[in-house]
Amino acid sequence: MTPNTTRRRLLRILTAVLALALVAAACGDDEGDTEAPATTAAPAPTEAPEPAPDPEPAEPEAPEPETEPEAEEPEPAAPMELDVDAILAADLSDCSPAPQGESLRIGYAADFSDLGGFVDIPAAKAAEYFVELLNCWGGVDGHPVEMVIRDIEGDPETAGRVAQELLDENVTAILGPAFFDVNQAILQVTATRVPTISVSSTEPLLADPEQLSLLASFTDTAQAVAAAQFAIERGWMTAVTFSVPGPYFGYVVEVFTEEFESLGGQVLGDYPFVPAQTTDFSAQVNEIAGLDPQPDVVYSALLAFQAAILGAQLSEAEVGAEMLVADAFTATGGYFVDGVEGFFHTSHTFPDPDGRMVRFLDSYEAVKGGVIESESYSALAADAILVISDAVIRSGSLDPVTVGEAIIAGTGVDGLTGVLTYDGGGSPNTPVYVHEVVNGQPTLAAVYG
Repeated sequence: MTPNTTRRRLLRILTAVLALALVAAACGDDEGDTEAPATTAAPAPTEAPEPAPDPEPAEPEAPEPETEPEAEEPEPAAPMELDVDAILAADLSDCSPAPQGESLRIGYAADFSDLGGFVDIPAAKAAEYFVELLNCWGGVDGHPVEMVIRDIEGDPETAGRVAQELLDENVTAILGPAFFDVNQAILQVTATRVPTISVSSTEPLLADPEQLSLLASFTDTAQAVAAAQFAIERGWMTAVTFSVPGPYFGYVVEVFTEEFESLGGQVLGDYPFVPAQTTDFSAQVNEIAGLDPQPDVVYSALLAFQAAILGAQLSEAEVGAEMLVADAFTATGGYFVDGVEGFFHTSHTFPDPDGRMVRFLDSYEAVKGGVIESESYSALAADAILVISDAVIRSGSLDPVTVGEAIIAGTGVDGLTGVLTYDGGGSPNTPVYVHEVVNGQPTLAAVYG
């Protein structure tokens, strides 16, 4: 109620009270004694009472303001999803608008020397081209992607210096080379500071999530176990192996032997060789030819040209063992080497004519006018970039440690080699493929994992 309204009501009440008082004073009691008591008459008023002022016109009350409906908070935008098939189909002559955010910088400490160039040269070409397609598609969560490639020259000291250069250039993640010693030199600089993903290494010791040291592929443990299981399933119960003490060339044989014999097989002997140098296996072959029983299978991480030489010499000695080799076969151009018909080997993917790897390689050839020699490792380079991109999207960050932790925790990155699931580990649970060379081409013999 307003003050004016209250004042008017009080004035009306006072006027009514005054009128009642005058009436009561003018009227006597109708019943009384025979002698009227003396009374004192009220004095006649000298002035008529002032009439009550006319009530002021009521002021219209101001309407209460209408309550505006509360604005609904917009729902947060759903995080973008990487559409791998759309990325591979991107037309570089008709790209989406370029993203305007801060660049996602990915380093590559690549080994272009004679030691590691057979892997990292084609993988670096693949990485650069995949980034072109990714940016044409629209980038990563508003960020353009930039590859920063440096040559470590196969030298650990250079590798450490390059790693520091990449950190100084504010990369979010680093792609690493194949071999353990140069990767170790890089990790001395990058460990716990930035995720480092080796594109082509299968060394289990590099799969160390606490150091943010990761692989883009399965480990040697996984491929050697798969090879042993495949041999037993084929009914090959006796084997000989060729190895060199140490990582890879020795380790895969150790794991194969343990798994093979645990499944009921028997390894009849292990024979030495020098990777990339031994070109005559006649002494080892003569010893194998004298074994009783004869081996059903030969297992090793021989380079492709060495496997071809060994296979030919075993055939000449009438040793009918099957040849089963590790992923060095494709890394060293196995399908461009004569004399490998009927060989089996483990691999990171299968070149399905309608599959992503083949589409990627065909796209590269159509746009760049050349061929990427190493199919599997080119696909792994693309997958490493997808893993990093997915972690940036899920974490909403370009901070290296944040992205590294997101990679390790993440599951289900849909890539060219399969679905990459780290789930807290340092290597993805990608399949191990076993190929057979038939008419000079890979034929899928089995898949494990």
